[in-house]
This record gives sequence, C-alpha cells and structure tokens, in this order.
Amino acid sequence: MPGASRSELRCGWRITAAHVLAEIDGDDSARSERLRRALRGVGADRPGFVPRACHTTNTSTRAGAGAGPGASGNRADDHESGSDARTVRTGQDTGSAPASSSSGSPSGQDSSVQDRGASAGARFGWGVPDKVDDFTDPGLDGWNLYDGPGHAGNGVRSPEAVSVADGVLTINGTGDGTTGGMAWGDPQKYGRWEVRMRAPQGSPAYNALALLWPSAENFPVGGEIDFAEIMNPARDTVELFLHYGADNSQVHGEVQVDATQWHNYAVEWTPEGVTAFLDGREWWKTTDTSILPPGPMHLTLQLDWFPDGKADGGTGKVEYDWVKQWGLAQGEGSSTDTAGSDGSTAAESSTTITDEINSGGSP
Repeated sequence: MPGASRSELRCGWRITAAHVLAEIDGDDSARSERLRRALRGVGADRPGFVPRACHTTNTSTRAGAGAGPGASGNRADDHESGSDARTVRTGQDTGSAPASSSSGSPSGQDSSVQDRGASAGARFGWGVPDKVDDFTDPGLDGWNLYDGPGHAGNGVRSPEAVSVADGVLTINGTGDGTTGGMAWGDPQKYGRWEVRMRAPQGSPAYNALALLWPSAENFPVGGEIDFAEIMNPARDTVELFLHYGADNSQVHGEVQVDATQWHNYAVEWTPEGVTAFLDGREWWKTTDTSILPPGPMHLTLQLDWFPDGKADGGTGKVEYDWVKQWGLAQGEGSSTDTAGSDGSTAAESSTTITDEINSGGSP
C-alpha cells in the first residue's frame, strides 16, 4: 500500500511467508517442495520469524469508532448495523437460529428473512469493544497487509489489492490470482470478534473469509477458526472450519444465507468452547474443549485464490464494513448455554472436508 512504512512492509512480508509455509504443510508436490525450501531458507520455519511487534498495535480504537456496536459513523447506506441497543446477557437467549447444518447441503430458510442489522455484541451485552475499525480512515493503521505469495503459493497477495472508500474496506482479486489479506488486533487467548461483510458473486476460484489465526504462527498445532468462509460460487452458504492438532483435523458447520448482502458474523471463544453467530443469532457451537486453540489468536480478513479446477480468468471481491474485538473477563463464560452442534467434536472430525475443499488451512 502506498505510504506504508518499512516496518509495516517487513511485517506484511514475514506474516505472508509464515502463512504460506503453513498452507503447504502436507503437500508433497514438486512445486510445494521448492517453495518450502525457499521459505525455510529465509527462516520462515523458525520461532520468532514474525516479531511480536507485528501483532501488537499502538492504539485501542480508530478515529470515529469508539462508541461500540452500531457506531459506524451514521452513514445512510444500508451497510450500517442500525442498532446501538444493549441487552443483558442471560446465558440462554440464542434467538431464532438461522438454518444450519454440521456438514453436507444447507437446509431451511435463508437468514435474509431476519434482521441483517442485528449484532451479537448488542444482543448479548458484550459492551464497548476493546478495538473497533469502521474503515473511515483509509490509512489502515493497526493492520498488517500481506505482501508475497498467495494462498498455498498460488497467485500473489499484494497490499495494492486492498482499498478503503466510503467507509468500506474492499479486497479485490484479479483473474490471474493477485489478491489480498490482512491481520489485525492484539493477540488474545479467548475473546469475541464480530465482522460485518458481504461477498458479491464472482469467480468460483475466490473464497472470502474472516478468521482467527494463531499469533505464534504455529499452524496447525496452534489451530485456526474460520468463522465466516464463503466458498460457494452462488454465495448462498457460509461455512465454519475449526482446525486443530498436528494433523490439521477439522470440525465443520455451514449455514444458508445470502452472503452477497451485508450480514454480521461473530465468534466467541471461551474456555468452555467456541460459538458462531449470524446477525446476532447463534448458529454453531462446540463444547469439546480438547479441540480449542492452545494459545493467543488474532483476526485476519482474506480473499483467497484456489485455482485448481476453478480458475476461469474471472475476478473476485469481498467487502467489510466494520470489525470489532472484545476481551474476555476473568470467569466470564459462553453467552449461551446450548449444547454443541452436530459434528462439532473430535470424534466427529472430517478428513474428507479437509482433503476436498479446505486443504492446507486458510491464511
């Protein structure tokens, strides 16, 4: 990105190198072997390759973004959340959950019939976020933009693919796989994150994501939580993948929704489990503590290019209206007291999902 400092460029390159090395884990192709040797040659496999400072920001909020959920500058466009309401969290109010399933085809009604402006942060009384970015400042302070090879070495991740205009962050993807990704927020073990995003239809080679990535850069052991991954070319399904363990095992869920429209996607990670929310309603949960990430994580936003069998020369795009992060107070647990979703335990993990549609991790 024009005007980026040398330290920002260094962080972006180092983060990208570490992520790509993680993405090709288990891929024994000749191309991946060459890429693996090159990345190890510059030290991407060594502890501390990504300095701690790359995951620490100097400010807690962005200008104009400190008023908590719903405070996004009061612009007139429909991408505003439209609600500053606070509710007392009871540990029971899950709302009317969107149609979801642990795997296979989505079922039930499209959640667009619900309030696309509803926020989990407001519904469950999470309070004022510790960090907010509503993208009113094009400088993207506090973000590290990826700069280097694309997902699993396919294409390129470039800061030039990222832009901010009219209060919206956009990541564009070209027909030849030039796209972008970015990391944000101070690392924390446990917490809550919420993202307002939409993904217009485009090339089927592009996946739009919001996810938590291990700040120790130790995937797959450090885990990964893709709490909003939009893979379906029709953009009518959003999926969740929770990666865990040295063998990159995963549990999976999906929910039917018109992802070309603005929706709010949230994830809550506590010592008790992980819960995903769509427009303020719980739609997926695991209470299997054996599969939870072992250390601090941070938010990343990405538009990833998967060319194998899907590259058609078309373009892709994802847009983000705002992002929010909350810490978890000592002794604070899950916002809901529901049981885990079907397919959300280690005993139900799916290697077929890993192999077929989400291999190698997301960042």
